[in-house]
Formats: sequence, C-alpha cells, structure tokens
Amino acid sequence: MPLPPSLLAALVLTGCGAAELGQGGVIAEPAHAGREADLVERVVDGDTIELRRAGKVRFIGVDTPEVYGGVECYGRKASAYTKKLLPEGERAEYRAGVDPRDRYDRLLAYVYAPGGRMVNATLVREGYAQPLTIPPNVDFADLFVRLGREAREAGRGLWSQCG
Repeated sequence: MPLPPSLLAALVLTGCGAAELGQGGVIAEPAHAGREADLVERVVDGDTIELRRAGKVRFIGVDTPEVYGGVECYGRKASAYTKKLLPEGERAEYRAGVDPRDRYDRLLAYVYAPGGRMVNATLVREGYAQPLTIPPNVDFADLFVRLGREAREAGRGLWSQCG
C-alpha cells in the first residue's frame, strides 16, 4: 500500500527517509544514490566483508559479536546471517561513509544485499548486531538506535541469548 504523500513528506522532513519503508519490512534506501556495485568475495565476520574491487569493507553504524580472538555469544550466528544476506559471488552495492576508512584501512560503508536491503540496518533489526555510532558516519544512526531498541525489547537474536 503506497504511503500518502503528506506522510511520506513528513518522514523525509524529519529525517526518517525511506530507509525503513520498503515492502515486507525490507530496509532499502531510495534511488541507489552514490552507490557502487561490486562482487562479494567472502564474509569475514558479521560486520565485515571482502569485495572483489573494494577490498575489506566494515559496515557503518553496527557492531556484531566477534568470531576471532575469542568467540563472543552470537558471533557465529551473526557471521552466518551475513553470509546468508551476502552470498559469495553475488553482486552487492555499497555507499562509502563521510569518513571512508577506519584505522585498519577498511572501507567504511552502508552495504546493500541483492534486492536492495540495507545489510547494516537488517543486522540490527534482526538482533545480530548492536548500533555503534562513530561520527562523522551518522547518516542512519537514529534509525539503527531505534531498530536496536526494538530488537532488544522483542528479544530478537542476541538479545534472547546473550546477557
């Protein structure tokens, strides 16, 4: 069902954007603005992937439990879920952040799975990641915080199994 123009305008003006308004709960950003496409080489862990041309990419605004240097609760499940969202060899899109690199020289980006779902937001919404805001990369910080709160309150994912 399409949104009434007045509601859509209100969402855009308040910063809610269409990042959360896709069909069937799919979190997608409109118009592919500023996105680049690449092929998924591998999933490193729940919040890091390797793309063919771009190299290692760290998802902006989210933090999944670790699987290296001591496996944390839900770390393996978060990695498996990211692999499900971004299968090897598939095309993914990404948009680099305002600050495009971290101290490990990984590209910092918002990543979109085939079909347009924003992986960063999906991980938080489904309880595989917690919000992690590091300025200046804050485009979706409010959305991620809200999705994290909703996941925690609903007991989804790591919130149901990890204290």
